[in-house]
Amino acid sequence: MIRARNPLLLLSGASLLLATACTDPNYNTGTGTDPNQRTKTGAALGGVLGAGLGAMVSDDKLKGAVIGGVLGAAGGAVAGSALDRQAAELRQQLDNDVQITNTGDRLILTMPQDILFDVDSTTIYPGLRGDLLTVAQSLNDYPDTTVQVVGHTDSDGDAGYNQRLSERRANAVADVLLQGGVPSSRVRPFGRGEDQPVASNLTAEGKRQNRRVEIVILPNA
Repeated sequence: MIRARNPLLLLSGASLLLATACTDPNYNTGTGTDPNQRTKTGAALGGVLGAGLGAMVSDDKLKGAVIGGVLGAAGGAVAGSALDRQAAELRQQLDNDVQITNTGDRLILTMPQDILFDVDSTTIYPGLRGDLLTVAQSLNDYPDTTVQVVGHTDSDGDAGYNQRLSERRANAVADVLLQGGVPSSRVRPFGRGEDQPVASNLTAEGKRQNRRVEIVILPNA
């Protein structure tokens, strides 16, 4: 009989699986041909991780690996399936300017600040409140998640001012989610200022991409 002599090898396999998934050019964009890819990846990764952990904590390592693998695969599949469904629903419901990225372990909703706020303002445009309330309803429909609301700016102006502006804008978006019935215990707003650009701040288009608010939906462990 083959025994699981080194459970850490199983965890190494999980790392390899995740690395392979993340190098797939369609993995982060959710544009692959298989709409259930996140579910399958979650199940496979959960199974490998569960097997490794089960083997490490059980007296009978082989038995523990089998049990852990089954439980881990089930948990990973459930989380992945929920993210797949939520992402598909939000793509149908939200404005096309809202970018939705399913990484397999979280959803990231990117809203350009230019469609949310006027220059130097923290007042959300009335037309965008509807989209945010739609997000709030989705969060209520999928309650087993926590939410980070992250504000970002470009590099124009004083860095300290940009940090404070990003925080105020994140709080403004979070307030609408709370008004939509999302419990405050699930929502964590904060700002990153100009510290996490996604494009060059040397061009007008790059600056536009950097001015954004991200709503990050994380399944609870």
